[in-house]
Amino acid sequence: MAKIKYKYNPNTLNYEKIQLTLLDKLKKGLTYILVGLFFATIIIALAYTFIDSPKELSLKRELAQLKSQYELLNKNLDQAEALMADMEVRDDNIYRQILESEPIPQSVRAAGVGGVNRYKHLEGYTNSELVINTQKRIDKLKKRLYVQSKSFDEVVEFALSKEKMLASIPAIQPVPNKNLKRASSGFGYRMHPIYKVRKMHWGMDFSAPTGTEIFATGDGKIAKVEKSRRGYGWHIIIEHGYGYETLYAHMSRIDVRRGQKVSRGDVIGLVGNTGTSTAPHLHYEVIKDGKKINPANFYFNDLTPEEYDLMIELSATVNQSFD
Repeated sequence: MAKIKYKYNPNTLNYEKIQLTLLDKLKKGLTYILVGLFFATIIIALAYTFIDSPKELSLKRELAQLKSQYELLNKNLDQAEALMADMEVRDDNIYRQILESEPIPQSVRAAGVGGVNRYKHLEGYTNSELVINTQKRIDKLKKRLYVQSKSFDEVVEFALSKEKMLASIPAIQPVPNKNLKRASSGFGYRMHPIYKVRKMHWGMDFSAPTGTEIFATGDGKIAKVEKSRRGYGWHIIIEHGYGYETLYAHMSRIDVRRGQKVSRGDVIGLVGNTGTSTAPHLHYEVIKDGKKINPANFYFNDLTPEEYDLMIELSATVNQSFD
């Protein structure tokens, strides 16, 4: 039953029954509807602001997973860039040096990727910075890989055109050393065994029993044969051409004569303990254009990449030399 409402009439001093017109009823109904819509709007807005819908929760989980994958991708890029840098160093300082070719300028290797704001389509998102930085790293790495690939093509062409030179360049270890245990002291400052002071060690020592065979490390001609009681002791120098020479010192026996031609792998004498030496070993040097350089860079013909890396590590160990 509808509730009847009254209002006091001060003119008649009576309570009179309120009679609503159709327009009043419409206004009252419309007011209720507007108030309801107002509060409903506020409630919905608060719900959408602070309470995630199932679809939003799913999208947030997917976004977190994508961010995690991008972070993992960047860690993998760190490893790939380190490997790329190692390849570039080897290319410039070993392969191209051996083949007497100019290293690739760093400005070419590090050249940027063309295009005006080529990452504009990736802007405007929550994680745009992460995505753009990752894409930039990928693009730079692709450019470096392309440059390195072209460089290797050039190195192969150089090698094919310099077959005779490659046969002459010292490229093997001068004594049998399959397990690499005979590499005892490398190129660099070492403690002198007699004077007990740090001195520059201009070659590499291979510890081996007296009588161990010594090999010519490249094709060439015997330029010097000397049997001394001091310094290098019994030693020889092979002239390989192209600016390369190798020296073999502290030998117990010399099996070649001055002016004789030798090939890589020929036995030229035996390990000994002559001259200024504290134990049987071979002191081996590589000379390029009159300058002594690290022999560890010239064992690439008889070592795997893994063995080569180990040889570099062993030769860099700071210890006491034998001479």
